Amino acid sequence: MTRPGLSLIVRRSLRQHLLSTAITVLSVGLACGLVMAVFAIKNQTYAAFTGGANGFDAVLGARGSQLQLVLNTVFHLETSPGNIPWSMYQAMQQDAGVDLAVPYALGDNYQGYRIVGTTPELFTRFPGEQGIRMSNGGRVFAADSREAVVGAVVAARTGLRVGQTFHPGHGIAFAEERDHEDEYTVVGILEATNSPMDRVVWIPIDGVYRMSGHVLRGAGRNFRPEVDQPIPDEHREVSAVMLKLKDPQAGIYLDQAINRQGTRATLAWPIGRSMADLFEKLGWANRVLELVAYLVVVVAAGTILASLYNTMNERRREFAILRALGARRATVFAAIVLESTAIATLGVLAGFLCYAAIVSAAYFVVRGQTGVVLDIWRADAALWLTPLGMIAIGMLAGVIPALKAYRTDVATNLSGD
Repeated sequence: MTRPGLSLIVRRSLRQHLLSTAITVLSVGLACGLVMAVFAIKNQTYAAFTGGANGFDAVLGARGSQLQLVLNTVFHLETSPGNIPWSMYQAMQQDAGVDLAVPYALGDNYQGYRIVGTTPELFTRFPGEQGIRMSNGGRVFAADSREAVVGAVVAARTGLRVGQTFHPGHGIAFAEERDHEDEYTVVGILEATNSPMDRVVWIPIDGVYRMSGHVLRGAGRNFRPEVDQPIPDEHREVSAVMLKLKDPQAGIYLDQAINRQGTRATLAWPIGRSMADLFEKLGWANRVLELVAYLVVVVAAGTILASLYNTMNERRREFAILRALGARRATVFAAIVLESTAIATLGVLAGFLCYAAIVSAAYFVVRGQTGVVLDIWRADAALWLTPLGMIAIGMLAGVIPALKAYRTDVATNLSGD
Protein backbone atom coordinates (compact mmCIF):
# COMPACT_ATOMS: atom_id res chain seq x y z
CA MET A 1 0.00 0.00 0.00
CA THR A 2 1.34 3.47 -0.91
CA ARG A 3 1.95 6.35 1.44
CA PRO A 4 -1.22 8.16 0.25
CA GLY A 5 -3.05 4.99 1.25
CA LEU A 6 -1.58 5.14 4.77
CA SER A 7 -2.54 8.79 5.02
CA LEU A 8 -6.10 7.95 4.02
CA ILE A 9 -6.34 5.25 6.71
CA VAL A 10 -5.07 7.65 9.36
CA ARG A 11 -7.42 10.50 8.37
CA ARG A 12 -10.40 8.15 8.27
CA SER A 13 -9.61 6.75 11.70
CA LEU A 14 -9.18 10.19 13.22
CA ARG A 15 -12.57 11.26 11.84
CA GLN A 16 -14.31 8.09 13.00
CA HIS A 17 -13.01 8.51 16.54
CA LEU A 18 -13.21 12.29 16.62
CA LEU A 19 -14.18 12.66 20.28
CA SER A 20 -11.46 10.40 21.67
CA THR A 21 -8.96 11.95 19.25
CA ALA A 22 -9.86 15.47 20.41
CA ILE A 23 -9.53 14.52 24.09
CA THR A 24 -6.17 12.84 23.44
CA VAL A 25 -4.88 15.81 21.44
CA LEU A 26 -5.96 18.11 24.28
CA SER A 27 -4.12 16.03 26.90
CA VAL A 28 -0.98 15.98 24.76
CA GLY A 29 -1.28 19.72 24.20
CA LEU A 30 -1.57 20.42 27.90
CA ALA A 31 1.42 18.20 28.64
CA CYS A 32 3.56 19.75 25.92
CA GLY A 33 2.57 23.32 26.83
CA LEU A 34 3.18 22.71 30.53
CA VAL A 35 6.65 21.25 29.99
CA MET A 36 7.68 24.07 27.66
CA ALA A 37 6.29 26.70 30.03
CA VAL A 38 7.98 25.25 33.14
CA PHE A 39 11.43 25.24 31.58
CA ALA A 40 11.02 28.49 29.64
CA ILE A 41 9.69 30.44 32.63
CA LYS A 42 12.42 29.03 34.87
CA ASN A 43 15.14 30.11 32.44
CA GLN A 44 13.57 33.49 31.70
CA THR A 45 13.03 34.41 35.35
CA TYR A 46 16.58 33.37 36.19
CA ALA A 47 17.96 35.52 33.37
CA ALA A 48 15.71 38.48 34.23
CA PHE A 49 16.49 38.51 37.96
CA THR A 50 20.20 37.67 37.80
CA GLY A 51 21.26 39.43 34.63
CA GLY A 52 18.75 42.22 34.22
CA ALA A 53 20.14 45.61 33.25
CA ASN A 54 19.52 47.45 36.54
CA GLY A 55 22.47 49.67 35.73
CA PHE A 56 24.34 49.24 39.00
CA ASP A 57 27.07 46.82 40.02
CA ALA A 58 26.71 46.74 43.80
CA VAL A 59 24.58 47.87 46.75
CA LEU A 60 25.93 49.10 50.07
CA GLY A 61 23.58 48.80 53.03
CA ALA A 62 23.19 47.91 56.69
CA ARG A 63 24.93 44.84 58.06
CA GLY A 64 22.90 41.74 57.30
CA SER A 65 21.63 39.70 54.38
CA GLN A 66 22.89 40.60 50.93
CA LEU A 67 19.78 39.05 49.40
CA GLN A 68 17.45 41.17 51.52
CA LEU A 69 19.46 44.25 50.58
CA VAL A 70 19.16 43.52 46.85
CA LEU A 71 15.47 42.64 47.02
CA ASN A 72 14.75 45.84 48.91
CA THR A 73 16.74 48.30 46.81
CA VAL A 74 16.82 46.79 43.32
CA PHE A 75 13.46 45.01 43.17
CA HIS A 76 11.61 46.97 45.90
CA LEU A 77 10.16 43.77 47.37
CA GLU A 78 11.63 43.38 50.85
CA THR A 79 11.75 45.49 53.99
CA SER A 80 14.85 47.54 54.65
CA PRO A 81 17.51 45.82 56.78
CA GLY A 82 18.29 49.17 58.41
CA ASN A 83 20.19 52.38 57.75
CA ILE A 84 23.83 53.40 57.42
CA PRO A 85 25.40 56.79 58.22
CA TRP A 86 25.62 59.51 55.58
CA SER A 87 29.39 59.38 55.99
CA MET A 88 29.45 55.97 54.28
CA TYR A 89 27.72 57.46 51.26
CA GLN A 90 30.28 60.27 51.22
CA ALA A 91 33.09 57.72 51.45
CA MET A 92 31.74 55.88 48.42
CA GLN A 93 31.54 59.15 46.50
CA GLN A 94 35.24 59.72 47.13
CA ASP A 95 36.39 56.13 46.58
CA ALA A 96 38.72 55.86 43.58
CA GLY A 97 37.06 52.64 42.38
CA VAL A 98 33.50 54.04 42.38
CA ASP A 99 32.22 55.75 39.26
CA LEU A 100 28.82 56.69 40.66
CA ALA A 101 27.22 56.49 44.11
CA VAL A 102 23.48 57.15 44.49
CA PRO A 103 21.84 57.19 47.95
CA TYR A 104 18.41 55.65 48.64
CA ALA A 105 16.14 56.49 51.58
CA LEU A 106 13.15 54.15 51.92
CA GLY A 107 10.15 53.68 54.16
CA ASP A 108 7.11 55.35 52.58
CA ASN A 109 4.56 54.52 49.88
CA TYR A 110 1.85 55.92 47.65
CA GLN A 111 -1.14 53.59 47.23
CA GLY A 112 1.15 50.65 47.93
CA TYR A 113 3.95 51.70 45.56
CA ARG A 114 7.34 52.39 47.14
CA ILE A 115 8.53 55.96 47.57
CA VAL A 116 12.30 56.24 47.28
CA GLY A 117 14.23 59.35 48.25
CA THR A 118 17.33 59.88 46.13
CA THR A 119 19.37 62.52 44.31
CA PRO A 120 18.84 63.87 40.77
CA GLU A 121 22.02 62.01 39.75
CA LEU A 122 19.97 58.85 39.49
CA PHE A 123 18.31 60.30 36.41
CA THR A 124 21.05 62.51 35.02
CA ARG A 125 23.88 59.98 35.35
CA PHE A 126 22.03 56.67 35.41
CA PRO A 127 24.39 54.00 34.05
CA GLY A 128 21.86 51.85 32.20
CA GLU A 129 22.32 51.07 28.52
CA GLN A 130 19.66 53.52 27.38
CA GLY A 131 19.53 55.78 30.42
CA ILE A 132 16.28 57.13 31.84
CA ARG A 133 14.03 59.41 29.83
CA MET A 134 10.98 61.43 30.80
CA SER A 135 7.75 61.24 28.84
CA ASN A 136 5.56 64.14 27.77
CA GLY A 137 8.04 66.87 28.54
CA GLY A 138 8.56 66.03 32.20
CA ARG A 139 11.68 66.91 34.13
CA VAL A 140 13.78 65.70 37.04
CA PHE A 141 12.80 66.98 40.50
CA ALA A 142 14.84 69.71 42.16
CA ALA A 143 16.91 68.46 45.10
CA ASP A 144 15.45 71.00 47.56
CA SER A 145 11.79 70.78 46.51
CA ARG A 146 8.63 68.82 47.22
CA GLU A 147 8.54 67.37 43.74
CA ALA A 148 8.32 63.82 42.48
CA VAL A 149 9.11 61.70 39.45
CA VAL A 150 6.72 58.79 38.92
CA GLY A 151 7.44 55.41 37.31
CA ALA A 152 5.45 54.38 34.26
CA VAL A 153 3.50 51.61 36.01
CA VAL A 154 2.63 53.85 38.97
CA ALA A 155 1.37 56.57 36.63
CA ALA A 156 -0.73 54.11 34.64
CA ARG A 157 -2.34 52.48 37.69
CA THR A 158 -2.83 55.50 39.95
CA GLY A 159 -3.67 58.07 37.30
CA LEU A 160 -0.98 60.50 38.42
CA ARG A 161 -0.06 63.06 35.78
CA VAL A 162 2.44 65.91 35.56
CA GLY A 163 1.18 68.81 37.64
CA GLN A 164 -0.95 66.70 39.99
CA THR A 165 -0.26 66.50 43.71
CA PHE A 166 -0.36 63.64 46.22
CA HIS A 167 0.31 62.85 49.86
CA PRO A 168 2.84 60.10 50.68
CA GLY A 169 1.78 57.36 53.09
CA HIS A 170 3.89 56.23 56.03
CA GLY A 171 5.39 52.74 55.83
CA ILE A 172 5.59 50.40 52.85
CA ALA A 173 2.01 49.09 53.24
CA PHE A 174 -0.84 51.26 51.97
CA ALA A 175 -3.27 52.65 54.57
CA GLU A 176 -5.25 55.85 53.95
CA GLU A 177 -5.25 56.89 57.60
CA ARG A 178 -1.42 56.91 57.63
CA ASP A 179 -0.90 59.61 54.99
CA HIS A 180 1.68 62.32 55.71
CA GLU A 181 0.65 65.96 55.72
CA ASP A 182 3.32 66.76 53.14
CA GLU A 183 2.13 67.37 49.58
CA TYR A 184 4.25 66.57 46.54
CA THR A 185 3.83 67.69 42.94
CA VAL A 186 4.53 65.37 40.03
CA VAL A 187 7.01 67.01 37.67
CA GLY A 188 7.97 64.01 35.55
CA ILE A 189 6.83 60.57 34.48
CA LEU A 190 9.44 58.05 33.40
CA GLU A 191 9.20 56.32 30.09
CA ALA A 192 8.75 52.60 30.63
CA THR A 193 12.06 50.96 31.51
CA ASN A 194 10.63 47.43 31.84
CA SER A 195 12.31 47.19 35.22
CA PRO A 196 11.30 47.57 38.89
CA MET A 197 11.93 51.32 38.51
CA ASP A 198 8.55 51.57 36.79
CA ARG A 199 6.84 50.74 40.11
CA VAL A 200 8.49 53.47 42.18
CA VAL A 201 7.73 57.10 43.11
CA TRP A 202 10.98 59.06 43.32
CA ILE A 203 11.37 62.15 45.49
CA PRO A 204 14.37 64.18 46.73
CA ILE A 205 16.17 62.46 49.58
CA ASP A 206 15.92 65.66 51.59
CA GLY A 207 12.15 65.35 51.33
CA VAL A 208 12.29 61.97 53.10
CA TYR A 209 14.32 63.50 55.92
CA ARG A 210 11.88 66.38 56.36
CA MET A 211 8.69 64.32 55.99
CA SER A 212 6.28 64.87 58.87
CA GLY A 213 6.67 62.18 61.51
CA HIS A 214 10.17 61.17 60.41
CA VAL A 215 13.08 61.17 62.84
CA LEU A 216 16.76 60.98 61.93
CA ARG A 217 19.07 58.87 64.09
CA GLY A 218 22.33 59.12 62.20
CA ALA A 219 24.15 60.55 65.21
CA GLY A 220 22.74 57.97 67.59
CA ARG A 221 19.97 60.21 68.96
CA ASN A 222 16.65 61.46 67.62
CA PHE A 223 16.83 64.57 65.46
CA ARG A 224 13.90 66.39 63.83
CA PRO A 225 14.88 68.77 61.01
CA GLU A 226 13.65 72.34 61.32
CA VAL A 227 11.99 74.16 58.44
CA ASP A 228 14.41 76.14 56.27
CA GLN A 229 17.36 74.94 58.37
CA PRO A 230 20.08 72.74 56.88
CA ILE A 231 20.42 69.18 58.16
CA PRO A 232 23.88 68.48 59.57
CA ASP A 233 25.54 65.52 57.84
CA GLU A 234 26.05 63.74 61.16
CA HIS A 235 22.29 63.28 61.52
CA ARG A 236 21.69 62.08 57.98
CA GLU A 237 21.35 58.38 57.19
CA VAL A 238 20.51 56.33 54.13
CA SER A 239 18.88 52.97 53.55
CA ALA A 240 21.39 52.01 50.87
CA VAL A 241 23.88 53.34 48.36
CA MET A 242 23.68 52.12 44.76
CA LEU A 243 27.15 51.81 43.22
CA LYS A 244 28.49 51.83 39.70
CA LEU A 245 32.09 50.59 39.82
CA LYS A 246 34.90 51.50 37.46
CA ASP A 247 36.13 47.91 37.12
CA PRO A 248 35.76 44.45 38.76
CA GLN A 249 38.89 45.02 40.81
CA ALA A 250 37.05 47.75 42.70
CA GLY A 251 34.35 45.24 43.62
CA ILE A 252 36.92 42.78 44.94
CA TYR A 253 38.58 45.49 47.02
CA LEU A 254 35.30 46.81 48.46
CA ASP A 255 34.04 43.30 49.19
CA GLN A 256 37.21 42.59 51.14
CA ALA A 257 37.11 45.89 53.03
CA ILE A 258 33.40 45.96 53.85
CA ASN A 259 32.23 42.35 54.08
CA ARG A 260 35.33 40.55 55.31
CA GLN A 261 37.13 43.15 57.39
CA GLY A 262 34.36 45.58 58.30
CA THR A 263 31.46 45.15 60.74
CA ARG A 264 29.27 48.19 60.04
CA ALA A 265 27.81 47.51 56.60
CA THR A 266 27.17 44.92 53.90
CA LEU A 267 28.14 45.13 50.24
CA ALA A 268 26.04 43.09 47.81
CA TRP A 269 28.40 42.51 44.89
CA PRO A 270 27.81 41.51 42.22
CA ILE A 271 24.07 42.04 42.41
CA GLY A 272 23.29 39.08 40.17
CA ARG A 273 25.12 36.67 42.48
CA SER A 274 22.70 37.37 45.34
CA MET A 275 19.74 36.57 43.11
CA ALA A 276 21.49 33.46 41.80
CA ASP A 277 21.85 32.27 45.40
CA LEU A 278 18.11 32.75 45.86
CA PHE A 279 17.35 30.63 42.81
CA GLU A 280 19.68 27.94 44.08
CA LYS A 281 17.82 27.86 47.39
CA LEU A 282 14.53 27.55 45.52
CA GLY A 283 15.89 24.85 43.22
CA TRP A 284 13.78 22.20 44.95
CA ALA A 285 10.61 24.03 43.88
CA ASN A 286 11.76 23.98 40.25
CA ARG A 287 12.49 20.28 40.49
CA VAL A 288 8.99 19.63 41.86
CA LEU A 289 7.46 21.55 38.95
CA GLU A 290 9.61 19.64 36.49
CA LEU A 291 8.55 16.33 38.06
CA VAL A 292 4.89 17.31 37.75
CA ALA A 293 5.43 18.24 34.11
CA TYR A 294 7.11 14.90 33.39
CA LEU A 295 4.24 13.04 35.06
CA VAL A 296 1.78 14.90 32.87
CA VAL A 297 3.78 13.76 29.84
CA VAL A 298 3.54 10.16 31.02
CA VAL A 299 -0.22 10.54 31.44
CA ALA A 300 -0.51 12.01 27.95
CA ALA A 301 1.49 9.11 26.48
CA GLY A 302 -0.76 6.67 28.34
CA THR A 303 -3.80 8.48 26.95
CA ILE A 304 -2.56 7.97 23.38
CA LEU A 305 -1.85 4.32 24.06
CA ALA A 306 -5.23 3.71 25.70
CA SER A 307 -7.14 5.60 23.03
CA LEU A 308 -5.66 3.55 20.20
CA TYR A 309 -5.59 0.23 22.05
CA ASN A 310 -9.27 0.46 22.97
CA THR A 311 -10.23 0.85 19.31
CA MET A 312 -8.33 -2.23 18.18
CA ASN A 313 -11.16 -4.68 18.82
CA GLU A 314 -13.66 -2.75 16.69
CA ARG A 315 -11.08 -2.27 13.94
CA ARG A 316 -10.00 -5.90 13.61
CA ARG A 317 -12.36 -6.47 10.71
CA GLU A 318 -11.10 -3.32 9.03
CA PHE A 319 -7.51 -4.56 9.30
CA ALA A 320 -8.51 -8.03 8.05
CA ILE A 321 -10.13 -6.50 4.97
CA LEU A 322 -7.01 -4.44 4.32
CA ARG A 323 -4.89 -7.56 4.61
CA ALA A 324 -7.22 -9.43 2.23
CA LEU A 325 -6.90 -6.59 -0.26
CA GLY A 326 -3.14 -7.03 -0.28
CA ALA A 327 -1.90 -4.83 2.55
CA ARG A 328 1.11 -6.28 4.33
CA ARG A 329 1.38 -6.67 8.09
CA ALA A 330 4.03 -3.96 8.08
CA THR A 331 1.58 -1.57 6.40
CA VAL A 332 -1.02 -2.11 9.10
CA PHE A 333 1.67 -1.67 11.76
CA ALA A 334 2.86 1.55 10.12
CA ALA A 335 -0.69 2.91 9.88
CA ILE A 336 -1.21 2.67 13.65
CA VAL A 337 2.19 4.16 14.47
CA LEU A 338 1.52 6.96 11.98
CA GLU A 339 -1.85 7.59 13.59
CA SER A 340 -0.33 7.89 17.06
CA THR A 341 2.35 10.19 15.65
CA ALA A 342 -0.31 12.34 13.99
CA ILE A 343 -2.20 12.65 17.29
CA ALA A 344 1.02 13.65 19.07
CA THR A 345 1.81 16.19 16.34
CA LEU A 346 -1.64 17.76 16.61
CA GLY A 347 -1.16 17.82 20.38
CA VAL A 348 2.18 19.61 19.97
CA LEU A 349 0.50 22.31 17.87
CA ALA A 350 -2.13 22.70 20.58
CA GLY A 351 0.72 22.73 23.09
CA PHE A 352 2.12 25.94 21.64
CA LEU A 353 -1.26 27.61 22.31
CA CYS A 354 -1.19 26.28 25.87
CA TYR A 355 2.39 27.48 26.28
CA ALA A 356 1.49 30.95 25.00
CA ALA A 357 -1.38 31.19 27.50
CA ILE A 358 0.76 30.08 30.47
CA VAL A 359 3.76 32.27 29.63
CA SER A 360 1.55 35.30 28.93
CA ALA A 361 -0.10 34.88 32.32
CA ALA A 362 3.33 34.55 33.96
CA TYR A 363 4.49 37.66 32.09
CA PHE A 364 1.71 39.82 33.53
CA VAL A 365 1.96 38.35 37.03
CA VAL A 366 5.74 38.80 37.29
CA ARG A 367 5.62 42.28 35.79
CA GLY A 368 2.72 43.30 38.00
CA GLN A 369 4.31 42.04 41.21
CA THR A 370 7.97 42.91 40.62
CA GLY A 371 8.24 45.17 37.58
CA VAL A 372 10.60 42.62 35.99
CA VAL A 373 9.68 41.87 32.38
CA LEU A 374 10.09 38.36 30.98
CA ASP A 375 11.18 37.94 27.38
CA ILE A 376 8.30 35.76 26.16
CA TRP A 377 9.76 35.70 22.63
CA ARG A 378 13.06 34.29 23.78
CA ALA A 379 14.08 31.20 21.76
CA ASP A 380 14.41 28.70 24.57
CA ALA A 381 15.74 25.20 23.85
CA ALA A 382 12.62 23.75 25.51
CA LEU A 383 10.54 25.12 22.63
CA TRP A 384 12.01 22.64 20.18
CA LEU A 385 13.24 19.83 22.40
CA THR A 386 9.84 19.33 24.04
CA PRO A 387 7.84 19.08 20.78
CA LEU A 388 10.34 16.61 19.32
CA GLY A 389 10.24 14.59 22.52
CA MET A 390 6.44 14.56 22.60
CA ILE A 391 6.24 13.39 18.97
CA ALA A 392 8.76 10.63 19.71
CA ILE A 393 6.79 9.58 22.80
CA GLY A 394 3.59 9.59 20.78
CA MET A 395 5.21 7.39 18.17
CA LEU A 396 6.37 4.92 20.84
CA ALA A 397 2.92 4.94 22.47
CA GLY A 398 1.50 3.63 19.20
CA VAL A 399 3.79 0.59 19.07
CA ILE A 400 1.73 -1.65 21.40
CA PRO A 401 -1.60 -1.05 19.58
CA ALA A 402 0.30 -1.46 16.29
CA LEU A 403 1.61 -4.86 17.41
CA LYS A 404 -1.94 -5.91 18.20
CA ALA A 405 -3.05 -4.84 14.74
CA TYR A 406 0.01 -6.56 13.24
CA ARG A 407 -1.13 -9.88 14.70
CA THR A 408 -4.66 -9.61 13.33
CA ASP A 409 -5.75 -12.97 11.86
CA VAL A 410 -7.37 -12.45 8.46
CA ALA A 411 -9.44 -15.63 8.28
CA THR A 412 -10.82 -15.36 11.81
CA ASN A 413 -11.93 -11.76 11.52
CA LEU A 414 -13.38 -12.05 8.00
CA SER A 415 -15.55 -15.01 8.95
CA GLY A 416 -17.38 -12.99 11.64
CA ASP A 417 -20.42 -10.79 11.09
